[in-house]
Amino acid sequence: MQRRHDREASKNRDQFTEQEKQSRINHSKRSVGKHEVRSWTTATKQSLCLMWQKVKVQLMLSMSFLVTIFWYCRRLYSFLAQLLKWWSNYLQRKLIRNLSVLTEVDLLGYSAREWKGETKQAKHMKEAYEELFWSYHTKYLRQVRRDNYCVLRAVLFQIFSQGIPFPSWMKERDILKLPEKLLYSQGCNWIQQYSFGPERYMGPNAFGKLRRCMETLKTNWTEISATKDHEERGNMCNTLFSDESKEHKLYEAIKFIMLYEVVEAYEQIKNREEPIHNLFSLLFARDSSSDPLSFMMNHLNSIGDSICLDQVELSLLGYLLEVKIRVYRLHRFNTEEFQVNYPDEYRREWNEISLLTEDDRYYHIPLFRT
Repeated sequence: MQRRHDREASKNRDQFTEQEKQSRINHSKRSVGKHEVRSWTTATKQSLCLMWQKVKVQLMLSMSFLVTIFWYCRRLYSFLAQLLKWWSNYLQRKLIRNLSVLTEVDLLGYSAREWKGETKQAKHMKEAYEELFWSYHTKYLRQVRRDNYCVLRAVLFQIFSQGIPFPSWMKERDILKLPEKLLYSQGCNWIQQYSFGPERYMGPNAFGKLRRCMETLKTNWTEISATKDHEERGNMCNTLFSDESKEHKLYEAIKFIMLYEVVEAYEQIKNREEPIHNLFSLLFARDSSSDPLSFMMNHLNSIGDSICLDQVELSLLGYLLEVKIRVYRLHRFNTEEFQVNYPDEYRREWNEISLLTEDDRYYHIPLFRT
């Protein structure tokens, strides 16, 4: 009995020992597995850390590079913007300095700047400007360069800026052939004494230069009058009237056309052909312009050099260009001669342009607003 009990106890101990061993083995396996997992996790974390460190370094370098590029681009943009602004201001200053017809300014503001003080003349002029402003709806003014081409410049600028086409008689004949016709067909060899403003007595070279002037007038007039957009036409005029060389060719061409018209009228009088405009009678009645040669020598040759157009020549200018030139003569304010038309006889279909003068020598362009 006792032995049986011992055997069972021994058997139980063996079983317990076996279970304990099995349990320890299982626990050992689990410990090994956990250790392997922990080791793999640690290795993975370390690998990720190393990768992140490398990536972080690359990102930091990339960000530094991008920041540097951005900084340089910003500096470059700022430099280019300043350069463009400077260049734009330079061109604008140069254009304004060269522009012979300035942009519009307020009429009364211009009057206040030009006629300061309380002298009799200043009060008279300011009253005349106020009359223009309130009674004639003249709100703005474009100043025209004060030289001896002034009135020609003011007239041509308005013709071009308004898109007024060639006068009817110019459409019927080629104005480029007028110098040739005058020289060869009508035997006016004396046109070799023609003066181009300050350039006096060109001799045999006068004919070629006259033709170049006529080409400049025809080309620019044709191109600008064909432009329908008002803003584009204005830009073209600003460009043309900031080029002194081209400007002077335009004015000399107009002067020559005036001479041509005088020669034509003189021939009609001699041949007793169709009646002529009364302005030619006034012109030939002057001792200084009794014939085309004296008209050229005593009047035309000095225009652009030492004198401007007088009232008779202003009438001739309006007649040959087929425009009614309305002039507001501020120094004649409160008289019948305050507002005058040149020529005084004109056709209803003619276009109208306006001038403003303080002394019958220099002219500006009044702008009307209702």
